[in-house]
Amino acid sequence: MLVPIKPANESERIAALRSLNILDTAPEERFDRLTRLAKRLFDAPIALVSLVDENRQWFKSCTGLKTRETSRDISFCAHAIVGSDVLIISDARADARFSDNPLVVGPPFIRFYAGYPLSLPNGVKLGTLCLIDQRTRSFGEEERRLLRDLGRMAEQEIAALQLTTIDELTLLSNRRGFEALAQHALNVCKRLARPASLVLIDLDGFREINDTYGHAEGDRALQTFADVLRDVSSESDVIGRLGGDEFGVLLTDAGTTETAELIERLRDALSEREARVHRGYTIGFGMRQAQFDAVRHQSVADLLAESGMDY
Repeated sequence: MLVPIKPANESERIAALRSLNILDTAPEERFDRLTRLAKRLFDAPIALVSLVDENRQWFKSCTGLKTRETSRDISFCAHAIVGSDVLIISDARADARFSDNPLVVGPPFIRFYAGYPLSLPNGVKLGTLCLIDQRTRSFGEEERRLLRDLGRMAEQEIAALQLTTIDELTLLSNRRGFEALAQHALNVCKRLARPASLVLIDLDGFREINDTYGHAEGDRALQTFADVLRDVSSESDVIGRLGGDEFGVLLTDAGTTETAELIERLRDALSEREARVHRGYTIGFGMRQAQFDAVRHQSVADLLAESGMDY
């Protein structure tokens, strides 16, 4: 058996998946109707909307299968998300990658697999819409086109979910998305006994920018600040626009020293940006912070409250 490799953008992919707040949620008709339709159109006993998490694949919709997840190491879908088009396995027993896979030699005894990789609009692949059969099958070009069409319908539903967690102006996580990602990050820090720090940032004089230069310029100021904040933050930081001119950063495996270094990088980067682009105003900010304490803070809501944010 060949263990699936991880995509080059794995950290970005996992962050995007977690920000949707879809994992371990109840079944939804908008996804279930797609797997029912796929099952009927292709005469397949099993159809799934599978999401590939860090160490598992979890089924948002599973028609014809009782289990809701399997290990990622044995997942067919984890192979599919590395590719750019439908993955077809006509006979898993004759394929060296899968011939001794537990899902092939044991229940559900997979012989045939067809999986369309489900992508967000930015190209990040989250999982698949897939078909499974216990008999070998061929899969022609017309069938591939039909599976792609159904897969794009699933992608539209996932994109609709993304709109509820992404701030449209800055493309950072909104408050809902930030809280979902931050809670996951805190859970990891607590499990590994690692520090974390929350920083809340308010822009200085944002109302005056709107009043003097107009709301379009106010939007550009927010976008500029978001771009700079994204550039100076590390890959493991969770960042978001929490509302209005307020932004949040959760730094993982970080204490007061790392937090101070982030703020210094932010100030320097803003100064450099303003030296290149003269708009008649400067973008300043104030900040509050709170250090994560695994005993005192049971949730991200506790940490936000201590930092002074209304909850």
